[in-house]
Amino acid sequence: MKLLNVGFGNMVAAGRIVAVIAPDSAPVKRLVQEARDGSHLIDATAGRRTRAVLMMDTGHVVLSAVQPETIAGRMQSEE
Repeated sequence: MKLLNVGFGNMVAAGRIVAVIAPDSAPVKRLVQEARDGSHLIDATAGRRTRAVLMMDTGHVVLSAVQPETIAGRMQSEE
């Protein structure tokens, strides 16, 4: 199992990531709110601004303060 750094020492299982998306659009904001209401939200921003939303295959939603491009680059370098 490969772990991926999503910022500030927080790690997620790289093989379980379904999508890495920007948090700007209304559908993504709704998705985050639904995950918050359903207790499926993991906030890994350490109090910083959310810059990426990671969708996991378990149904969890992870918030990250790292840009989506940076996370994608880290995923590419681990392969």
